Amino acid sequence: QVQLVESGGGLVQAGGSLRLSCAASGRTVSGYNMGWFRQAPGKEREFVAAISVSGDSTTYANSVKGRFTISRDNANNTIYLQMNSLKPEDTAVYYCAATSYPFYSTGFSRRYDYWGQGTQVTVSS
Repeated sequence: QVQLVESGGGLVQAGGSLRLSCAASGRTVSGYNMGWFRQAPGKEREFVAAISVSGDSTTYANSVKGRFTISRDNANNTIYLQMNSLKPEDTAVYYCAATSYPFYSTGFSRRYDYWGQGTQVTVSS
């Protein structure tokens, strides 16, 4: 079993930055592709970014490309999401997740095996 705990969310003004962390415990996530998703009130959960097992490959939703950066530290079992130039439409609960499916599947939430509880990000205008 893998337990994932997100942190780093909060309230920030538009144009600001936040860095989310996802700490894994129970077993190492070094063998999993990892992703970040978000869910705004009244909306479905949507893909944000994913990173491969080695960290060599990343992919992003078009809405965050160029503003968000996903990274991982396998030695410390932690995944990060650096969010810059934040917009009010980025307001959501952000979740990290682990998947044993191939990297090309990381855009699909149903392919993920483990999920964190989420951290709230609120961007004010």
